[in-house]
Amino acid sequence: MPLAIHPVSPRDPRAMALLSESHALMNALFPAEENHYLDIDALCDEGITLFGAEESGELLGCAALARRDGYGEVKSMFVAPEARGIGVARRLLAHLERAAQTEGLPILRLETGDRLAAAVALYERQGYTRRPPFGAYEANTSSLFYEKPVSA
Repeated sequence: MPLAIHPVSPRDPRAMALLSESHALMNALFPAEENHYLDIDALCDEGITLFGAEESGELLGCAALARRDGYGEVKSMFVAPEARGIGVARRLLAHLERAAQTEGLPILRLETGDRLAAAVALYERQGYTRRPPFGAYEANTSSLFYEKPVSA
């Protein structure tokens, strides 16, 4: 079966397992005050859609599109360790870009950590450019901020 990307409930046990693994990694790498991940309740907000990348019933990765005032934000991007290196994150990111474009969001923004080299490389390869903090974010020792226009 090919990889399918579709909305998934943050309360789906498979999504909860991925998100728990992601949160554990962020907590191990960054100080608590520099962690900006969304918990399960926040991901259930009506302005946020969590997408899952699924193959043969297994959730290999997830990423959320948060609708903000005038832009979309990439949140909760995570790929299971056993599924890394096969394009899951790239395909999830492309899916978020298409969803944002379809919804008329002109730009996608994101915050990531400086110790997440694979994520930084992915975003830069896909045309995201560095920018100052946005929204409620403040500059800190580990956060990197990016954006990419996605309008037609």
